[in-house]
Amino acid sequence: MTDQHDGPIDESCVLTDGPWTHRFVGANGSRFHVVEAGTGPMVLFLHGFPEFWWAWHEMLPAVADAGFRAVAVDLRGYGATDKPPRGYDGYTLAADVAGLIRALGERSATLVGSGAGGLLGWTAASFHPKLVRRLVVLGAPHPLRLRAGIFADPRGQFSAATPTLKFQLPRYEHMLTRDDAVRVEHMLRRWGGRRWVESAAFAPYAARCREAMRIPQAAFCALETYRWAFRSVLRLHGYRFVKLMQKPLVTPTLQLHGAEDVASLPRTAQGSGRYVIAPYEWRLLDGVGHFPHLEAPDVVLGEVLRWAKS
Repeated sequence: MTDQHDGPIDESCVLTDGPWTHRFVGANGSRFHVVEAGTGPMVLFLHGFPEFWWAWHEMLPAVADAGFRAVAVDLRGYGATDKPPRGYDGYTLAADVAGLIRALGERSATLVGSGAGGLLGWTAASFHPKLVRRLVVLGAPHPLRLRAGIFADPRGQFSAATPTLKFQLPRYEHMLTRDDAVRVEHMLRRWGGRRWVESAAFAPYAARCREAMRIPQAAFCALETYRWAFRSVLRLHGYRFVKLMQKPLVTPTLQLHGAEDVASLPRTAQGSGRYVIAPYEWRLLDGVGHFPHLEAPDVVLGEVLRWAKS
């Protein structure tokens, strides 16, 4: 439901020019939009909700300049990537990442994931350990920590997850895209740290995310991942998913978390290291909310490069 003067939105709105190349790559039965810069070992960036590849537009050239092949992807259902009606379960999304690494001609990659992309990073490293050389997770507890927090911490993580509980409502995607997807901006504002939300960078970033969410079917697809996460709790494949995720991670993992994150609480994220038997580091970032890559980009860049090089 857009304003008359705005015209229809299509996928071209995410094909922004810059010091990078746009490509379309077939993987795991879908066509993915990837944006890449540089050459060297691959660092693959996974955005969160309600974002798209643009989450990494400042990180890509900087990581490329440091001697890496930096690649950001629009995840299944987002941006200019295919929007099939199915495949938003943890297994398929992890297989998307594995397929992408292979389709891009690499044997392994460093994964950097934020928010929902961080949850996906945990899952991909767990299910496809040979393909994930190193893992950097921003604002995302291990999926089993998040699950435990939602059930065991009613005043904390359950209450923090309430906005995403609304995603279970049928046709909620129409609420998400109403009024030029103003709810997307509300979520960014609610989950972001104060410093970033009050900065000049916030409004243009929110405008891009609102526009990308109005691409036909994008809102439906974005919500399907959350719907699967909740529905699967009561189903056999959800039980199997939990059993598989309990296997300790053999990927060296760096976890960066905003001290002001109200979407994934620091106390939920802390303790994720118990699932990692490889080298693991935890760092809490003061004054930062749910989007460390945007709120403390220099710190995150330094940490990503340190971890990818080590």
